[in-house]
Amino acid sequence: MRGYFAIGIDGVSKTGNIGNLVRTAHAFGASFAFAVNPKVIAHSGELVTKPVTDTSKSAGQMPFFTYASADEVPIPEGCQLVGIEITDDAVDLPSFRHPLNAIYVLGGERKSLSPSMAARCDHMIKIPTKFSLNVATAGAIVLYDRHRLLGGYPERPVMAGQEVKPRAEHVHGGSFSRLERREKRAKTQRDTKED
Repeated sequence: MRGYFAIGIDGVSKTGNIGNLVRTAHAFGASFAFAVNPKVIAHSGELVTKPVTDTSKSAGQMPFFTYASADEVPIPEGCQLVGIEITDDAVDLPSFRHPLNAIYVLGGERKSLSPSMAARCDHMIKIPTKFSLNVATAGAIVLYDRHRLLGGYPERPVMAGQEVKPRAEHVHGGSFSRLERREKRAKTQRDTKED
């Protein structure tokens, strides 16, 4: 799959959710995961950044960053920030074309994206459900949708039970000589001038 993506939560307050999201991000091949303005655990004074439910040990395979504010989240050139939020102007996920290079961000539990994070978003999408989903579940659905659409899978059969087309194999280009290509271009240009 071409491109890259990352995912994070703005204002996360539960370690289970960040752990679940990080594990899912790792499974789908995220470049990194992050938390913005994580809350402090009252009884321990620790920030919610330890992905305790991450049984795949993603921290050793994929970077996890913590940022104090939305303004600190770096957006690489050519990358688009996609907010996942239930708003009137948000695009329904089934109608959304995922950017090749994207950073996805969700609002924390029982909260929306912070105004500063929402203002930075290039796109706002929502999952068309009857009510709000758990933040880690919503992230998993979005990452699955991205993988399904950009993963090179063939179209689904029209009817249930029909044969599924195999996924097309990747084709590598053959070897070539730059010198031979240059000589071929020069010959073509000479032939064109003679005509």
